Amino acid sequence: MNHNDIKQEVTGWLEQNWSTELSLLEWRNRLLEGGWAAPNWPVESLGRGYSVDETQVVNDVFRRLGIVFASQGGPRRLAAETILAHGNDEQKQRYLKQTLTGEHAWCQLFSEPGSGSDLAGSSTKAEKRDGRWIINGQKVWTTSAHHADYGILLARSDWDLPKHQGLSYFLIDMHQPGVEVRPLRQMNGHASFNEVFMTDAEVSFEDLLGGEGNGWAVAASTLSVERRGFAQARQSGISSVERVGRVYDEYEAELAIDNEPYTWYPQRQGRVDLVLDRAKKTGAIASASTRQEIAKLLSMKRASELAAEQAEATRRAGTNEIIPAGSIGKLAASVIARQAAHVHTLISGSDAMLSGEHSAESGMVAETLISVPAISIAGGTDEIQRNIISERVLGMPKEQRSDTGPFRDIKRNT
Repeated sequence: MNHNDIKQEVTGWLEQNWSTELSLLEWRNRLLEGGWAAPNWPVESLGRGYSVDETQVVNDVFRRLGIVFASQGGPRRLAAETILAHGNDEQKQRYLKQTLTGEHAWCQLFSEPGSGSDLAGSSTKAEKRDGRWIINGQKVWTTSAHHADYGILLARSDWDLPKHQGLSYFLIDMHQPGVEVRPLRQMNGHASFNEVFMTDAEVSFEDLLGGEGNGWAVAASTLSVERRGFAQARQSGISSVERVGRVYDEYEAELAIDNEPYTWYPQRQGRVDLVLDRAKKTGAIASASTRQEIAKLLSMKRASELAAEQAEATRRAGTNEIIPAGSIGKLAASVIARQAAHVHTLISGSDAMLSGEHSAESGMVAETLISVPAISIAGGTDEIQRNIISERVLGMPKEQRSDTGPFRDIKRNT
């Protein structure tokens, strides 16, 4: 479809339907009715069947005019994209609409105390009992679990198969007696994550996503969506036009909740934006070795941006496969963050670890140094990304597996 035609159509529709005095729910229901909530989704799944490029035209119009988008940030996006790709018609009907309107909040229940990087080693137990699935186990590092209505859950449904084959993927109600959420306090002072305990929690047969035993394939597509996000900055989505009216008030309230866990994410990415100005202000730029390290950092940053553009181009080609370029971008973000932390210490010396009023950037540098290690773990460790790159990009042999026979030695929940 011609991009100018799309621009004219969406602009005309907005002129007739956009009002700042609508409630946020009323506005998003209008978006759904018009097919503008997720225009890249299929027509039969609330969208317009647009290509990624065509969808970008729509998004540009929304941003330019300051229009509020549908709700697809953070865990909501992971859940929505996964249900869209693997859900049946009944599941899509039940969950997608209220996720796009923001009525349903989600969390991702993947990592466990004993299986974070080795995600396929999940020992959370799912067994059929009395016409439903019964879940027992513990998840950890779960963002926004304290706000979530539902969770996307990976659990072991067959203990006699190799570990990648014995997993299933569920949509679980977080508001039930068998689910307990506890916050985790981080060493940087934030509490973005939670641990989640499931004790005889219930999931209906209708909330098994992708079929029994197909959990690894479904989880892999979720991780692909997640890893693509590491190379992209978090954005509020709309422009800086004057935001006055009910829809904006409710949207800002939603953003405050959704963005609460992510306030420290710029620090875990290394705050590259502070480096050059701080080097000039402190005089550290006079050091040849410091300039060399800064040049290395900025070159790596640009290379990461190019990798992100490649991953986006692959996505625009319409593939739902795990994209090795996404792993390259994720690994690059981790390497860049560590280099940035190194440069911050060159600039500030031991003062980089001080907090308080007279510390470097009022303690921001210290928080950055403490937070940076997190990015090498979240969304798959650096080692996992290197394995993916070596096997799928470089064509190297796969690493030795310890579960070539039935995976019977894994610790079970009792």
